[in-house]
Amino acid sequence: MNWEGDMPMERDIRRYWPVFLLPTMLAFAIGFLIPFVMGLYLSFCDFTTLSNATFVGFGNYVRAFEDSGGFTHALWFTALFAGLSTALINLFGLMVALLLVRGFKGTNVFRTVFFMPNLIGGIVLGWLWQVILNYGVLAPYGVTLVTSEWYGFWGLMTVMLWQQAGYMMIIYISGLQSIPGDVTEAAAIDPRLQLCYRFLSELSISLSTIAYVFQIHSQYVSCLCIPL
Repeated sequence: MNWEGDMPMERDIRRYWPVFLLPTMLAFAIGFLIPFVMGLYLSFCDFTTLSNATFVGFGNYVRAFEDSGGFTHALWFTALFAGLSTALINLFGLMVALLLVRGFKGTNVFRTVFFMPNLIGGIVLGWLWQVILNYGVLAPYGVTLVTSEWYGFWGLMTVMLWQQAGYMMIIYISGLQSIPGDVTEAAAIDPRLQLCYRFLSELSISLSTIAYVFQIHSQYVSCLCIPL
């Protein structure tokens, strides 16, 4: 490999790239890979603590799926929540993004306001909405979030939408702003190109953005199991 014409920094990066990659790989292994492998192994064990795990094969999985009134019902309930929340968050985030890319007065303020819920921690967020829903919205009807599984379902759906829609809005705005300027100018001049512009807008954000949204949103629902 000829490095004579390369810049010194590029040459050093090519030579020492494992050194730069090592901290990230260590963090990934410690924070994700090792716990994932351990969790996968423990799913085949009967254990109380990590020191007394006894391998039982597929026994845990067999008991889980034989319990039709517990695990499988909660699994499908969680799948319903994951699918519906992902659709609503994407829809609401895209609608807000389409409004805010028009460049009207106060756009930056609205972006900040819609994004701020994403900065609130989970404990504070749960306590805040529990108070709002139990003592505000549902109190006149004499019910709470735990009265029925569907009250909890839609309460959690509301919290998830309120927190995540602003974050997805930022991603969609980035996709919409990546459209070439000549396309938007042509669409503004010729109304017949408005449909084409809308199609290009959706196409430019649909593939990579939706994939990224699913990746981010799965972090919240992958560990969520909603029992009835």
